[in-house]
Amino acid sequence: MSEWTKLSSDGDKFWKFDEPKGVGRCGIADGYYCSSTGSYTDRMYFEFGPSALAGKHVLDATFRAYETWSFNCTPYWVDLERTDNISEGTRWPGPKMLDQMGDRYVSAGRGDLCSPGQPNSWIEFNDNPDESDENLASTVRSFAAGKMSRLTLMLKAKDESEPRAWKRFDSNAELKVNYLHTPGVPTDVGVTPGTGTKTQCRPSSDPLTVTVLTPTVKARVQTKVEHYQGEEEGSLQAEFVMERSSTDTTSGSWSRVWSDYKPDSGWDPDGTLETAVTDNRADGGLYRLKARTQSHWSYGGKSGDLFSPYSSWCYLRIDSTAPKTPTITAGTPYTKCTATLCEPKGGPSVPGTFTFAPNAADSDVKAYRWRLLTTDADDTKTVNATTTNAPVKVTGVKPGLPGTQTLSVEASDLKFDREGRVRWGPPAEFAFKVALAPGPTGRWRFNDGGPGGLDVAQDTGESGTRHDAVFRNADGTGWSTLARRGAGDFSLRLNDNLTDPAQQVGYASTDGPAVNTQDSFTLSAWVYLSDATANRTVLSAPGEFGSAFTLYYSSAYKKWVFNRTAKDQDPTQGSATYIRSLADTENPPLKAWTHLTGVFDTQGDADKSNDTIQLYVNGRPQGAPTVLATAAPTYTPWTADRNLMIGRTKVAGSYGDYFMGRIDEVALWQEAHEDKQIREEHRLNTNGAPANELVAHWDATISSGTQVSESPEDPDNPASTSFPYNRGGLTLSATGATLGGDDATALNLNGTSGYASRASGPVLDETGSFTVSARARLDKTLLAAKPVGYRAMVAAQAAPGGKESSWSLWVEKVADDGFLWKFGRTALNSAGSITDTAVAPAQEPVGAREWDTWVDVTGVFDATQDFTHTDGTQRFGVSKLYVGPFAQMGEDNPGLAQPQQGSGALSVGRGSARGTTGHYLPGALAKVRIWTGAMTADQVSSQIALPAA
Repeated sequence: MSEWTKLSSDGDKFWKFDEPKGVGRCGIADGYYCSSTGSYTDRMYFEFGPSALAGKHVLDATFRAYETWSFNCTPYWVDLERTDNISEGTRWPGPKMLDQMGDRYVSAGRGDLCSPGQPNSWIEFNDNPDESDENLASTVRSFAAGKMSRLTLMLKAKDESEPRAWKRFDSNAELKVNYLHTPGVPTDVGVTPGTGTKTQCRPSSDPLTVTVLTPTVKARVQTKVEHYQGEEEGSLQAEFVMERSSTDTTSGSWSRVWSDYKPDSGWDPDGTLETAVTDNRADGGLYRLKARTQSHWSYGGKSGDLFSPYSSWCYLRIDSTAPKTPTITAGTPYTKCTATLCEPKGGPSVPGTFTFAPNAADSDVKAYRWRLLTTDADDTKTVNATTTNAPVKVTGVKPGLPGTQTLSVEASDLKFDREGRVRWGPPAEFAFKVALAPGPTGRWRFNDGGPGGLDVAQDTGESGTRHDAVFRNADGTGWSTLARRGAGDFSLRLNDNLTDPAQQVGYASTDGPAVNTQDSFTLSAWVYLSDATANRTVLSAPGEFGSAFTLYYSSAYKKWVFNRTAKDQDPTQGSATYIRSLADTENPPLKAWTHLTGVFDTQGDADKSNDTIQLYVNGRPQGAPTVLATAAPTYTPWTADRNLMIGRTKVAGSYGDYFMGRIDEVALWQEAHEDKQIREEHRLNTNGAPANELVAHWDATISSGTQVSESPEDPDNPASTSFPYNRGGLTLSATGATLGGDDATALNLNGTSGYASRASGPVLDETGSFTVSARARLDKTLLAAKPVGYRAMVAAQAAPGGKESSWSLWVEKVADDGFLWKFGRTALNSAGSITDTAVAPAQEPVGAREWDTWVDVTGVFDATQDFTHTDGTQRFGVSKLYVGPFAQMGEDNPGLAQPQQGSGALSVGRGSARGTTGHYLPGALAKVRIWTGAMTADQVSSQIALPAA
């Protein structure tokens, strides 16, 4: 527990108002409030950011202001009030008062003019337990928990009609708190399958087999946020809970059969791995385990405990007769890691050979299943033994990423468990290290120039010879601040600044080929397509007559395409044969960032009959790989010997199909990448965190009239007067929506008809990763009148058909007095029926301090994160919700098994759900922002929740 941590208003916002009422002495000095009939009515405001308190549980809070002058020696009441937030747009009479924090009956700053003297003095406000209307500690506690975006406190005279209540304070007020670290959900929760030390956590579709009747369970206790250096690390315990199914199947009812706390006595610091052993469990039973962190505190003669939410369930089946862990022996090229040696061998996509053999205690092993723990669960492969208990050699173990990998192998006697599934024993694990992959043969980040700068983009590849990309046809090429890595980055702009088609011939090219198109290769690029009326080439590798490959948008198919030509066909001898890998869906969104990848795979041999091509969109494979020789018997893997083209291709001896829009982050590798590597490239990591780009920003605090305006913010050009993506404003509905309010800085919504929207559709390619955040204020009275189940939409993008939302942020009335923030995604089929949902709810209901105040709510969709679907397969695309800076853990399914793209209106204050439109928000909105890229928790904190308003 830490005491008296100070937040100062210095560096945060300090504001002083004075409203002239006539002529008088008030208003002649800074840092005061005064009350004088016929003169001025002044108030002081102090606004605090939450960064120093985030993730802490506040036990007590004290606000201090330094009084330097009083009208006379007689004490008068001073009120400390919480108000709505302040901004440059705030006008008299100031923001709305929300709640009283405390009051003091004082006089200071008169010095020797009073007897006894009244020197300048700190005036402290702290909750009086005898006065129920003093709420400073509980308010600061909610503030630290992320329940409000900023804390604004106001000093004023209790009786503003009394002239003698005039006082003067300095602007360096302080907020002091006594706190402990809030417990966080434990990590590394799992079960040891036998007598070893490693643990696993399995989903209900594939419970872990445990062969002992007293399983060992583990969990690592956590605080909610990381500590600052020198801070205490918490007093923590782990609580374990185990339940058993009544039918020993997942369809049975569950009842608690065991629980325990570790350590048994006392408390451990943050990050301690706690271990417990259950009592004797029934053989053959189906169980599940979860854990949570408990935090203990003592303060002011009192003590108490706090609990984190529980972890997700880990499912296990106890079966002492199941096969035991098999043995694993390495062949080539990988070797087992030991405590002292872990040599890197092979590389991503380089297959390894391993031999699996039964445990010495088994005599009836008939099959094995295996997978690398860094690959998807549905990549698990099964191999049968030639005879019972015979060893099996496996030659196709392909790691997808460099670094330490773990091969997991289970044995089976091919008997069935109580749910009719083949019984597998506990896993054996084999750790080995994979060498780094060869670097790209070419990489062009387009971050080395700028408007008015160079016309060459540097090649920062790592293998082979460098090939800088030269901008060609200057009118149609240039640098753009619309770039995938965000503020300070640049991309290649092509042709969409021109209206004459004859001039739209800008492109970039290298001097010489950057990849050998006869061998396996992978290409990758981020694209921002602004026109789809014709074919638009991203990358191509020309030969004498045509292109060995082209990555492009096809106006005929209305899809992204990765193709190869069967051979470099002389047009005088006939038309070229094209072999295509096409995107799954038509009509990709325009003016949205999309990640494209093409893979050509020779399977590591000289046999052209098994060569394939595969297109990936936003990290997802599009259909099955296309076998080139099957699609075109004349196919041969020929080498393109001309320059790499960025933004055009070569067809029948002529160049064309010029791109319009932006291209960024182009890369080529002389190898066929695995799915995991492609998803890593989609993340576009920068210093270990995925890059994000702000692509839409509407700000009611600077708006007036009939539209919520785009923010003029351009991170690269603070003096700019328009947002660089130029999305246009959000038009207010005819009724129920107004701009202004008590402080003239909000979009106010009546909850029955008010909203704002843009009809021109999405600003994102929603099949990829993205982040959306809104600063919202809920009207408790209006929401309380809504029926249970009502969804009040904060922001939403309509899905095709308009009756559902592709994504949405909302608050839902889940009970008569219960409301939950939620973020969700909805997938539809071609008939408009819902096929999948991914909902991330808040872990706690909206609290008392969240009403009628500003709260940041953020939804993140990570298209690269995997989850286990209800059918037991591994899928990608997980929704996350943040309230303030804190990730929420809920019970709903956050995974979206199939991609979905919105269309139609993007709205704030209303949306579509459950087959109906409407779902109006009672309250107000200040800002709505959207980023391409999935933010991490640290990025949500630093870019959304904790910066100054």
